[in-house]
Amino acid sequence: MSGMAVEDLLELWSAELRGTKDRLRSLFTHPSVAASAAAFLDTLLGPERRKTGWMRAEAGGDRGPWRQQAVLGRSHWEADTLRDVVRDYALETLTEADAVLVFDETGFLKQGKASCGVGRQYTGSAGKITNCQIGVFAAYVSGKGHAFIDRQLYLPKDWTSNPARLAAAHVPETIQFATKPRLAVAMIERAIQAGVPFAWVAADTVYGGDEVQTAARRAGKGYVLGIPSSQLFWVGSPEGPVSNTAQQLAEALPASQYVRLSAGDGAKGPRLYEWAYLELAEVAADVTDTPASATVWTAGLLVRRRLGNGELAYFLTRCPQGTPLAELVAVEGRR
Repeated sequence: MSGMAVEDLLELWSAELRGTKDRLRSLFTHPSVAASAAAFLDTLLGPERRKTGWMRAEAGGDRGPWRQQAVLGRSHWEADTLRDVVRDYALETLTEADAVLVFDETGFLKQGKASCGVGRQYTGSAGKITNCQIGVFAAYVSGKGHAFIDRQLYLPKDWTSNPARLAAAHVPETIQFATKPRLAVAMIERAIQAGVPFAWVAADTVYGGDEVQTAARRAGKGYVLGIPSSQLFWVGSPEGPVSNTAQQLAEALPASQYVRLSAGDGAKGPRLYEWAYLELAEVAADVTDTPASATVWTAGLLVRRRLGNGELAYFLTRCPQGTPLAELVAVEGRR
């Protein structure tokens, strides 16, 4: 935006915001509800540091929070339809064939027990086990930018096993318990059904198990997924296949195999680490759910070593044979 006059930039933002509100009107059955939704969006984007109902109402010129609360609690509109509107809007600008679908979760700290899905559980938002809700999110990340395109609230078993509690929170009867990786799989399937173009799936160790791996393979996608140091791999030896942990394989790598590369720019410049890659096997040779194609897929172990303290992190990869190390690093960096 360099070289653009401030008034031109403001008009550009204003026009884009008006266009966004126009997209939302089709979600609502009455113009007054659409107007309340537009006011709700305005106050979310406003300068108020706390977005309580009363503060949003004051910022929007209302006498009380009831008009905006009606949009969230009493009006009839489809949240999943809004999700699809947001996804399509983001893809108009960000689409690239080699984009990455990134999965992660965040916690929403709560005080009470009535909020849907709330409970004592770990959240990185607080860095500890605390009373919170957990949301699993899918972000579309390309060289043009990034945006959230899907989401799902995680419901712990003490919610899904309690019909009265579910009913009190207006949870649909069709909802059953699903692990966080299972929620991510559903989002991969929705992205495929919607024709979202992406080449990779990336996530941390919560999502590094078989479910997400299988979903990505079935979709013909590569992945860079975090795994624990104790993850076992079968590797060849003169005596036959033997099992080694990710940590053992990393410790056996010679120092010359590590390469210093940036995982992308951060707030303080390039995020430099040392990286090593160990090819493990052809995935297509022993995984029946890989679609038939001319691409030879390989599995590998990507190791990231932090400069200074030498702390290691491990990632299971699936990529076309011959994929440069720098590309795998770039995928992990987008996570």
